[in-house]
Amino acid sequence: MTLRAQGFVGTEGRRGGVPGMLRRIGAVQLDTISVLARSHELVAYARLGPVPRDRIERAYWHPGAPTAFEYWSHAACVLPIEEWPYYAFRRRAIRSRGLRWHTVPERACAEVVARLRGEGPLTATQLGGAKGGGPWWDWSETKIAVEWLLDVGDVICVRREGWRRVYDLPERALPAGLLGQEPPDSDCLAHLAGVAARALGVATRADLVDYQRLNHLTKTVDPRPAKRVEESALAAGLAPVAIGGPGGTAVPGWADPGALAQAQAGPRGRHRAVLLSPFDSLVWDRKRTLRMFGFEHSLEAYVPKPKRIHGYPASPRPWRPPSPDAAPAGPRLCPLPASVIGAGAGARAWLGAGAEGGAAGQLGQHPVGVPDPGAQQRPGVAGIDHVLHAEPLRGPER
Repeated sequence: MTLRAQGFVGTEGRRGGVPGMLRRIGAVQLDTISVLARSHELVAYARLGPVPRDRIERAYWHPGAPTAFEYWSHAACVLPIEEWPYYAFRRRAIRSRGLRWHTVPERACAEVVARLRGEGPLTATQLGGAKGGGPWWDWSETKIAVEWLLDVGDVICVRREGWRRVYDLPERALPAGLLGQEPPDSDCLAHLAGVAARALGVATRADLVDYQRLNHLTKTVDPRPAKRVEESALAAGLAPVAIGGPGGTAVPGWADPGALAQAQAGPRGRHRAVLLSPFDSLVWDRKRTLRMFGFEHSLEAYVPKPKRIHGYPASPRPWRPPSPDAAPAGPRLCPLPASVIGAGAGARAWLGAGAEGGAAGQLGQHPVGVPDPGAQQRPGVAGIDHVLHAEPLRGPER
């Protein structure tokens, strides 16, 4: 279910190109690491194949008619433009908090807004410079001001130039139908629960919280968004399920009704093996990745070199053993030297080996989310409509 929901299995994952992909998975994380390519490019390549780079850039940062914007979701992400109203819960929380990581300079905020209003969209450099002259995180007052204004929704970013954010005013950049929409927190959280469930297919409570990091920057919200997950999931129309584990255990969870219907119709479709960004939404939740694939995924760019296991960089790649006796059914994540893909000497990445029947480039169906016919009779799962079966997979030998 998750592989299909994320666009790795079946033809529907390719429909609509990059904009369609962004709407399906809800968010594409941004990162400065670019050893192979930047993360937002790898996410598109993994699902759509060899898409021209300018087409990807245009889909995220259209120069004329914005179709996406940047904001805090799972991390700093590109989001479909129609999602703007539903992050109002976070914008309000940050505003009520009164600061970001820096004290907000009110005078600089007023100057930034005045310049954007008078001169049009500007980068931080054009506004006066981003650096304060000290260490990496030592921002200038102008940079602190414009990022604060971005956080609270007084400024928006719908375009980049040479990887630099171009800041603009929402009233100039947003479609008229979105401007001024301020749904209450309950509506925002219900909508985002639906987005996460559609992107994951099936999810535990913790998965729904982590997909958009609902508690991030929301300390002033009471009750915290994570404590409202069940309420939000019900309001979103998600189906309560139990996700089966080893020894007959069952974890309560939620499923997108459409994904559930597809799973009950039986597994269909295959996809070629792909290279993932370490920030791909399929694997960005480390605990879920370990649960689903038996793969302990850590971003080793921030691990001291002597303690690295896989190297820097490392990119996961789904792989299904060629023999059903070789390992448990379903894809795993398996290592191969990154020099195979030209990432540089000494680096390591995660590459696929092959697929069912030994046919290179095929990705098998993962068992997570396939309805377990015998699970309906399991006791102690009150109020659950469906039970989904998942067995954990062992990680690769080290």
